[in-house]
Amino acid sequence: MKKTEYTREEMKLFHKMNSPQKIQDYLNSLPFNFEEGWGTCMSPRKVLEMGKADCLEGAIFAAVVLEFHGHKPLLLDLRSTKKPYDYDHVVAVFKQFDCFGAISKTNHGVLRYREPVYKTVRELVISFFHEYFLDNGKKTLREYSELLDLSKLKCDRARAKGVLRPADRTWRTSEKDIWQVHEALDKIKHYPMLSKKQIKNLRKADKIEITAGKLVEWKKSKN
Repeated sequence: MKKTEYTREEMKLFHKMNSPQKIQDYLNSLPFNFEEGWGTCMSPRKVLEMGKADCLEGAIFAAVVLEFHGHKPLLLDLRSTKKPYDYDHVVAVFKQFDCFGAISKTNHGVLRYREPVYKTVRELVISFFHEYFLDNGKKTLREYSELLDLSKLKCDRARAKGVLRPADRTWRTSEKDIWQVHEALDKIKHYPMLSKKQIKNLRKADKIEITAGKLVEWKKSKN
């Protein structure tokens, strides 16, 4: 990664976000991207331009700023059930004090920032488990991915037939959607979290938890 690929304004902003906490604070200040119309997968540059982000866009943005400050740009995919359907979630992972933490863009009161206190990635993932449920209380988190190192992902501007050109690293600054990152996360190895017996034994979230889970930070525009 060459810092020269960023503009002076981008680097000035990145310099201010010199800790995971400050990166999280900045992401919290951005409205949630509800993706009106077609879905999006914006690059960090496009996130700055549009002034909003969804969970994947926020995680990619956080990973880039972490990379700017010498960390590896790592993403972690949390995969949920498809029957009943629930959304997956993506976070940026960092390491401090020999422990893992996570930066997260979400519109809900849960699934948020994780302090670097987890000795393993699995420990970090488990911290999200009890917060991950549907409106009926059913707990839905099932798998987690290997860490995806974005510094090793080289994306073509045009994404011609899915071929990635080794010389191109435009995912950081692309004006077009960077679905290659989404595809890489989907293809990377995932690990199951629960056995069949554990799944059958799961208790639903309490009513008060379900009510709290409906709290949102940003409301979708009616326009």
